[in-house]
Amino acid sequence: MVHRAAETLAVARRFLRDNFRAHQATWRLVMASGAAGLAVAALLVALAGPWDSGKRSAEHDQATAGDVRREEGERIAGTVPGAQPVLTPLDGEGTGPAAEVVERVVGPLLRGSALGEDVGVAVIDLESGDSLYADHAGTSRTPASTVKIVTAVAALDALGPDHRLATMVRWDEEAGSVVLVGGGDPTLTADDLTDLARSTVGALADRGVDAARVGYDVSLYPREQRHPIGVNDNIAIITPLQLNEGRLDDSTSGPAPRADNPAADAADVFADALRDAGLDVEGGEPKRGDVPDDADELAVHRSAPLSALVERMLTNSDNDLAEALARHTAVASDQPADFRGASRAVHARLDGLGLPLDGARLVDASGLDREGRVTADLLTRALAVAADPERPELRAALTGLPVAGFSGTLAGRYDEGGAGVAGAGVVRAKTGTLTGVNSLAGTVATSDGRVLAFAFLASETRDPAAAESALDEAAAALAGLAH
Repeated sequence: MVHRAAETLAVARRFLRDNFRAHQATWRLVMASGAAGLAVAALLVALAGPWDSGKRSAEHDQATAGDVRREEGERIAGTVPGAQPVLTPLDGEGTGPAAEVVERVVGPLLRGSALGEDVGVAVIDLESGDSLYADHAGTSRTPASTVKIVTAVAALDALGPDHRLATMVRWDEEAGSVVLVGGGDPTLTADDLTDLARSTVGALADRGVDAARVGYDVSLYPREQRHPIGVNDNIAIITPLQLNEGRLDDSTSGPAPRADNPAADAADVFADALRDAGLDVEGGEPKRGDVPDDADELAVHRSAPLSALVERMLTNSDNDLAEALARHTAVASDQPADFRGASRAVHARLDGLGLPLDGARLVDASGLDREGRVTADLLTRALAVAADPERPELRAALTGLPVAGFSGTLAGRYDEGGAGVAGAGVVRAKTGTLTGVNSLAGTVATSDGRVLAFAFLASETRDPAAAESALDEAAAALAGLAH
């Protein structure tokens, strides 16, 4: 029987890996393993499964309308249409595990030497909101990248899931200059600028203009900032104008060498695209400056919807996108779009949602700054708010979480033969890693189909691999719980 369960798991892995491209909500898959060793396979549609029995018709209607509005040409690379179900979905109506059972099963796994002393732990039932296990849940810990969960919730609350980041081209007629205005979209590509250039040249031709200077405007942010960690392959200079996050290679995620002046580089690419489109570009290199308020709009490029950007940010642990979304949260909250303004704006949004902020210190949106602090209680409650049927606009904070063993930063974990293999497919979680810090926070479907939110924050680890294995084993143990 055990051999048969292992075969089922292996076949399901191969099928899913062969038939789906790894990208956040589009994976829409889950596998659950029962306590008796029988493998029970299921598909949860972006975590909608446990609540897809009529309880969330408002969410379904909004999601359907949002899909209709999305233009295929503006979707992020890697996003694909939702897959058709291949397995029977869990109904989410199972009885939740008892608190004493959760503590007895999970507690010892989190008190092992691999995670150091006093790990912050919180586990709650997303259906009832009940706390199932808490140990130092209100004690502040360095979150590393798990802070991106609260960044996601705050941005979605401030801007809404359908908001798009706009990169504009405006015409400064007095100066005879075409101005590329940075809209804080780090996903902007050279192809996007090519399209902008063609539209711009067409709009100028309508005005009888065939020659112009080129400038660029980065005034959306009060200043361009380097992250406190300094020059680092994990994040570019934070500026509202950049191509592919300032990457100097063809990568779209993970560490990469970054441009010294990404805004100027983007403007140079735009100027070249204007020449290729037939404009006589005058005056040498593009000049930096603020565009006049009365300058006409010539062309605009809009990013993928915020929901897709949030999903990409969580799945790939995208630091550049996290800092950009926090700055847009600041702009929407009448705060300056810098580190301090973004931190104040995110804090205010979370407070407005009624989340527990005692002990929280939000110093950046990406989690790269070791001075940041959150609690396990805050992370699980943020996930619960995102699961609230009355707040469908926040759902991307759940659908973007990596799927254990399949996508994003969890693609290489929960492998066959590992301690956490039972969590493959049923654990969806944001990872966090800094030197001495390992964290994991997300959701998990139990063997009864109940969905729990959890957060494990360890800040005294010495062996990253051992710490990750311990966290994965604990999350997988939640998956195996029954009432």
